[in-house]
Amino acid sequence: MAHLFEAFKIREITFRNRIVVSPMCQYSSTNGFANDWHLVHLTSRAVGGAGLVFTEAAAIEPRGRISPQDLGIWSDEHIEGLAKIVELIHNFGAVAGIQLAHAGRKASTAKPSRGGKALDESQEGWRPVVSSSAIAFSKDSPVPEALSIEGIQQIIQAFVAATQRSLQAGFKVIEIHAAHGYLLHQFLSPLANQRQDEYGGSFENRTRLLLEVVTAVRQTLPETYPLLVRISATDWIDKGWNIEQSVTLSDKLKSLGVDLIDCSSGGIIPGINIPVKPGYQTQFAERIRQEAKIPTGAVGLITSPEQADQIIRTEVADLVLLGRELLRNPYWPHLAAKKLGHEKLWPVQYDRAWV
Repeated sequence: MAHLFEAFKIREITFRNRIVVSPMCQYSSTNGFANDWHLVHLTSRAVGGAGLVFTEAAAIEPRGRISPQDLGIWSDEHIEGLAKIVELIHNFGAVAGIQLAHAGRKASTAKPSRGGKALDESQEGWRPVVSSSAIAFSKDSPVPEALSIEGIQQIIQAFVAATQRSLQAGFKVIEIHAAHGYLLHQFLSPLANQRQDEYGGSFENRTRLLLEVVTAVRQTLPETYPLLVRISATDWIDKGWNIEQSVTLSDKLKSLGVDLIDCSSGGIIPGINIPVKPGYQTQFAERIRQEAKIPTGAVGLITSPEQADQIIRTEVADLVLLGRELLRNPYWPHLAAKKLGHEKLWPVQYDRAWV
């Protein structure tokens, strides 16, 4: 029976345990560049004992940032700063992963500490923002420009270029962000996608862009490297994207060479009543794992070692992704290992902390 501290191998990459640092925006970049904050933040989680450490969502083009302070990988100049972080993550025993993203109509917003509202050009924001259709995210958001077919092809190529830069920086795991109401999710969900061409309408058409991105990225990656996709398994509202569609999509993604589905939910429109509680999204990871026969990652208010271990032992998911808990305590994996009776993980420099 697998457990939280059993190694996990995808293709030729092995994670020392099943604990993943979830992608978490830090709102600390200038022009997309990684800096000392990102180095300390991410490397600390590797020293802390996680098996896989993801960067925050890295924008594949400038207009794809959520906020002006987001990380980016749209330029070759971004590679050097990321490469140093990757090197240190690997030196301290974890695997470095990067999440590639485009915010679509949810781009050009202030960071949460400044209210999270839409920004215009006079406030460090930009126009246009783009989406599947010319439908604003909220009444306070700008109406996006619907991407043309040519624009869609440019998005696919931007994902490919970002993947190539990620490989140059040394990342061994790529995750495509197709969740939380961002661009690829905007194509998946009928709540945001009202196109009348081959990228809108039917399930096959609405999933086309994500499948084309995955195909292009998989062809760019070495066969030995894993490809993950994060999805919102449900929009939590009638007539939106739902778990049944997520199962079908996950099966298609598996056939294209995706190795694991990172199962989150929500984000396509504001004001949805989501029944948030500990582990509230694990049901989606379990169902996709069972029905699509693909490994999954569980995320969402996973806080205790026992809870995380139970998710793995009962085959709900293959990995657990922690966010806020690892912000509160980068060394959570070490303490979890002790509590669950596994061999200590502390680096020798911290060995006295074990007693």
